[in-house]
Amino acid sequence: MEQLQSLDKWHQTRKGHLTFGVAELLIAYGFASLAIDTAHTWAYALAIIFGFGGIRNLLRIVHQPQHDKHKR
Repeated sequence: MEQLQSLDKWHQTRKGHLTFGVAELLIAYGFASLAIDTAHTWAYALAIIFGFGGIRNLLRIVHQPQHDKHKR
């Protein structure tokens, strides 16, 4: 349980957002490639889900520092 909490805490850092964002975009690319080759709807859905997740994590890198400044 402590490992999940420490992973979640690390995920909230800039490096964590960058790592998860890039990983999710790579996974999305893999599913998109599979979807194009096989035309499976589930592969398209997973590509979209991971793509949005990756973009969201990368956008948090930009948004997080500005948000922290307003909290102070």
